[in-house]
Amino acid sequence: MILRAARPGDADALCAIANPLIQETLVTFTTDLRTPEQVKMEIAARGTAFQVAETEGGVVGFATFGPFRKGPGYAATAEHTILLAPSARGAGIGRALMTRLEQVARGRGIHVLVGGISGANTAGALFHKRMGFVQTGLMPEVGRKNGQWLDLVLMQKILDTDTAPDSAQPVG
Repeated sequence: MILRAARPGDADALCAIANPLIQETLVTFTTDLRTPEQVKMEIAARGTAFQVAETEGGVVGFATFGPFRKGPGYAATAEHTILLAPSARGAGIGRALMTRLEQVARGRGIHVLVGGISGANTAGALFHKRMGFVQTGLMPEVGRKNGQWLDLVLMQKILDTDTAPDSAQPVG
């Protein structure tokens, strides 16, 4: 497995990972499919804050982070996303991607990573717990998809960075 920064040429593979999860699951609240053009813009905006895992079979997962909220007071907090192809789950690829993403975040002066996880995604919440994230909030029925109300589980991890929050680099 190779971990590396995403490239524009990865956009089709990244859409092939994300779009089935959008269409077929409650892992994400969105119903808008991702397009290669959108993904290319996100890769360009985030740079190394958009990491992929590649095996002999191609790109099998990605992890990225961007701004948590607007305003300079939140500059040292980022919200992340991590998605894997079904074939990559349970093989340590998610753990490797998240570890790499945390390294990149620390290098950019990020103090806290936040994950907003669908209440229907119990495997995602367990993964984050195993990665050292703690649940800091539960927002009942704030999402709706496929005729169902969905809870949003907020989890965060404080990264062990010595970088002062005032010096965090913009994340997107």
